[in-house]
Amino acid sequence: MVCLSLIIIGCGSEKSAPDVSALVYEKAKPISPFLLTDQHGNPVDNSQLKGHWNLLFLGYTSCPDICPMTLAKLTSVQKQLSNDYDVQVWFVAVDPKRDTTAKRKAYIDYFNTDFLAVSGSHKQLFPFVRELGLIYAINDSDEQEYAVDHSASVVMVDQAGAVRAIFKPEFKQGSVPLINAKTLTQEFKEIADYYAL
Repeated sequence: MVCLSLIIIGCGSEKSAPDVSALVYEKAKPISPFLLTDQHGNPVDNSQLKGHWNLLFLGYTSCPDICPMTLAKLTSVQKQLSNDYDVQVWFVAVDPKRDTTAKRKAYIDYFNTDFLAVSGSHKQLFPFVRELGLIYAINDSDEQEYAVDHSASVVMVDQAGAVRAIFKPEFKQGSVPLINAKTLTQEFKEIADYYAL
């Protein structure tokens, strides 16, 4: 009888998988070797993803709304999480033609000088972005001003450098698709606590 009660107590104490709206990978998706460049001109590879949690977002510095609004939200999210979690935020610039190293630095410094603003050639970016579970597309145009279509989701990469979750934006009529900072912060905690190494 005592053994049975101990078994029951033991089973009851196991944590259950987080019940969240984010897309969570039960088995994290590894990211193939990549090489990009940060806003200081330094090379960035898989090693920069390891040893802490990461939040990655696609965009471009000429983006009129989704990018600056999402980065402002991620600044708030990172601030709220920083006391309990080591979180690195990545802005993956997918418009390398216009997003020079200097332009990326000036742009990201406006939000948080600790954030990474990385980019590379499309040959480097496409496979990296695809493995994150995101997409982008650029209209082949000679115009100086052009829009870049890109995912508005935020990807969570775990301490082993693998994709653990994707936070989808909210779609509201008359508004651009944006992540909900409060929801992301709460769900990040649940996911990170459950899947911590």
